[in-house]
Amino acid sequence: MQSNIEIAEKLNVLLQASHHNRKVEKGSFLYQEGMTANELFIVQSGLIQISKIVPDGRELTLRMCGEGDLIGELSLFCPSPKYMLNAKVVESGVVAIINKEELEEKLNQDHSLALELMKWISLQYRKTQTKFRDLVLHGKKGALYSTLIRLTNSYGIETEKGITINTPLTNQELANFCGTSREVVNRMLGELRKNEVLSIEKGMITIHDLSYLKNSIDCESCPVNICNIE
Repeated sequence: MQSNIEIAEKLNVLLQASHHNRKVEKGSFLYQEGMTANELFIVQSGLIQISKIVPDGRELTLRMCGEGDLIGELSLFCPSPKYMLNAKVVESGVVAIINKEELEEKLNQDHSLALELMKWISLQYRKTQTKFRDLVLHGKKGALYSTLIRLTNSYGIETEKGITINTPLTNQELANFCGTSREVVNRMLGELRKNEVLSIEKGMITIHDLSYLKNSIDCESCPVNICNIE
């Protein structure tokens, strides 16, 4: 199976003639839920948070997108397309923009591009499906444990103590990935620390017993290109 980067590289090469670049500032949005979907984005630099606001006002973070990632692809080809999610800039950078009409024309002309885009959309759908599976089958615990596993795959560094997630995270940010409250995450992290499954120092989480997390949610050991936070 191709990795995210391999698919994105092929799409980038094929789409070079169809886009222009835009600088994006931290705190701004590429799009918000309900807006008309008429553009596809490729992240050139920076970091974009893809999230959903649930009915009670909580935020569920679905993806963190960096260099080479596609954004906005899931809504683009529906009738009267509307963005279903929010894309917020959390680190300033640059995105390449592909207009929907230009993309449709290019897809009609280039079947290899259409195939690569189908592969990409299928990959994103499978990743989202596995996240919701963990949440539905194992509730808040499943959401947190699977998020920690995904973070180790995306940012984990092997150390003498275990696997350190090499990016600082607040408990609120973890809660957003789980679609729950900070208080619930505080309690679950406290239990994991008490059981020496992990430790936290200056916002950096080190996982000491990854197998405990995996066994607790019946982890299916999906490939890393599926089981990640991106």
